[in-house]
Amino acid sequence: MPYIKTRDGTDIYVKDWGSGRPVVLVHGWPLSADSWDPQALALAEAGFRVIAYDRRGFGRSGQPWSGYDYDTLTDDLSDVMTAAGADRDATIIGFSMGGGEVARYMSRHDGKGLVSAGLIGSVVPYMLKTDDNPDGVPEEQLQQIAAGIKKDRAKFFADFFKDFFGVGYVTSPVSQETLDWAWRLAMQAGLKPTLACAESFGHTDFRGDLPAFRVPTLVLHGTEDKTVPIDASGRAAAAGIANAQLVEYDGAPHGLFATESDRLTRDLLAFLGR
Repeated sequence: MPYIKTRDGTDIYVKDWGSGRPVVLVHGWPLSADSWDPQALALAEAGFRVIAYDRRGFGRSGQPWSGYDYDTLTDDLSDVMTAAGADRDATIIGFSMGGGEVARYMSRHDGKGLVSAGLIGSVVPYMLKTDDNPDGVPEEQLQQIAAGIKKDRAKFFADFFKDFFGVGYVTSPVSQETLDWAWRLAMQAGLKPTLACAESFGHTDFRGDLPAFRVPTLVLHGTEDKTVPIDASGRAAAAGIANAQLVEYDGAPHGLFATESDRLTRDLLAFLGR
């Protein structure tokens, strides 16, 4: 099942590994499903069926002009789960931007078929700094992301991934080869999807979606995350979700799937095994 077609006709690339209870992994911006590979391999080897897909506009999926709002992106998630037959006894786990699809799935699709959920370095509940969200990211900073991408996307992402993986401020930064790999994944995406998704994750308020979480939810976040600050995201999400378990990775940056890969895998396996 390398591709499924969504309800609006977009081709979505899907990786389907292993067998057992389904775990659906939703990647972050501006990457692809490949960013989940170490965790996907470990979960599949542990007896889970792992489904990871490239968000529309990214990786090997189609790049339509529209559909980068969270309602449409979450409908894509629902379509992938239905097409894969993974909408029973499932867990969905979203990293960074992907946490928004998890939250919106809870409200828009009533958490259909889920037994648990995970938010890893997630943008939930609200990234933007406002009077009632003082720990968020200032609008000017979000606008600088768009401006940098439009001016020189290749240079912007070369710099972006240094903060993403904590280069220069964590004790175990990733290799230059990992930085190069992430840059290549980012450059696979279309310019329109890249900009439109940045607008969506920066300005979508998920606070109203939090009461729709009715399953055990694991929230993992690095305390030194400079890309998605923990106070406005991980800590706030855990406080607003009933039956949430917050695990803080002390001193860790945003890209936990690489910088804390083994620990992240262990924590996911422990959570899924409960």
